[in-house]
Amino acid sequence: MRIANDAGRLVLVRDGGGLDVEKASLGLFGPDPQDVYDRWAEFRAWAATAEGEVRPLAPETLQAPAPRPRQVFAIGLNYRAHAEESAIEEPGFPTTFTKFPASLTGAYAPIELPSDTVDWEVELVVVIGKRAHRVKEADAWEHVAGLTVGQDLSERTVQLRPPVPQFSLGKSFPGFSPTGPELVTPDELPDPGDLEISCSIDGEVMQHARTSHMIFPIPVLIEKISAICPLLPGDLIFTGTPSGVGAVREPKRFLRPGEVLESRIAGIGTMRNRMTAGPAR
Repeated sequence: MRIANDAGRLVLVRDGGGLDVEKASLGLFGPDPQDVYDRWAEFRAWAATAEGEVRPLAPETLQAPAPRPRQVFAIGLNYRAHAEESAIEEPGFPTTFTKFPASLTGAYAPIELPSDTVDWEVELVVVIGKRAHRVKEADAWEHVAGLTVGQDLSERTVQLRPPVPQFSLGKSFPGFSPTGPELVTPDELPDPGDLEISCSIDGEVMQHARTSHMIFPIPVLIEKISAICPLLPGDLIFTGTPSGVGAVREPKRFLRPGEVLESRIAGIGTMRNRMTAGPAR
């Protein structure tokens, strides 16, 4: 199953178009995409036989598939090559921080650059569909609603300002967490643990890897995080980025106004976000 947030309305994605869930269900499910995660099992059962008019979807109207999560977790240094390029020892436990929900935006939304040190980080994003607390690795996928594409955009000056790094603030400017264009359930993918992931700027490939290169795969992340705090329906986990970020390049390379950042995960979809200039500095 694939779902999307079309201008604030929940739709089932079929044949390149969208089936409006509220209309097709005669009000059994409302239009708000966030609400469906609290009723995920019921929704999936209904969606399996849902019928109705499928209308075209315009990319520019697609917003975040889970637009108002209660919690947004993010994982740092979860690909060996990224840890190596960052000259940091491979972690023995997931390096976890938060991105504040106000930073969420859609897969085709413009993103304002607050400075000239904004970096890219394409990521596979997990959306939780069932409360997970003290969940074992073997049972973790049962708690996943679906997967989507994300970018963990990072203002490196704020993030790394001494004496103590401010990961959450540096990664939570408005628009710094685009997700989409769709949410895809794991059963739609041949192997949800091994997906091609890439990002480019104006067509130039900056990152390219497979999600099977993660140090801590999705089931392990869910086990480790849920051992400490419950994961709630609709919560997000940004699972980490591959090598190729701008801050470790020589010379350093950051995003510029006018550039188009394209983020792709095979089997899920592609986001295209144009950078715009922020206030005069």
